[in-house]
Amino acid sequence: MTDFSAQELETLFWHRLGRQWHTRLAGGAEEPLYLPAEGQCPALIRYAHDYFRSALHEIAHWCIAGPRRRLQQDYGYWYAPDGRDAEQQALFLRVEEKPQALEWLFCAACGHDFCVSLDNLDGGDVMNPADFEARVRGRARYWLEQGGMPERGLQWMAILAEHYQASPGPDMQGLNQVFRPWPR
Repeated sequence: MTDFSAQELETLFWHRLGRQWHTRLAGGAEEPLYLPAEGQCPALIRYAHDYFRSALHEIAHWCIAGPRRRLQQDYGYWYAPDGRDAEQQALFLRVEEKPQALEWLFCAACGHDFCVSLDNLDGGDVMNPADFEARVRGRARYWLEQGGMPERGLQWMAILAEHYQASPGPDMQGLNQVFRPWPR
């Protein structure tokens, strides 16, 4: 059984990808936050508490963000906290589709379970979780079959697969074993 340590991810990220991009990964935050580099201080990807999946998710956001976005706090994205109404939640999920697809691929690369997150516990049921799951699954499948995955995402996925001795392969077969559908 693999021990999935968020602190191990921090070290792996810094030595294999972060140093090159002048970006550190650090846990312990109440809420995730990205802070751009300032002077000699590297950019900082903060993830929630010491959660392995939170670290992977925040790295996914970083992999997707382009050069201009990485110059802005939280990549310049709008964020409304838990308790979003239907319109806010729909906007939130449009932004979350790609990062969650990358997170899924990262989880598969290291053999960790994945489940989509609507991240709106205090809000009403504004979207069928199975519909969002299908969108995330479709995006991940598209990247694997058609290409177009962000380059840093491809690099990080390969680093994870090598480190954890897991290999999702060129198709979805390995990923389907890792992915757990939303409970019905």
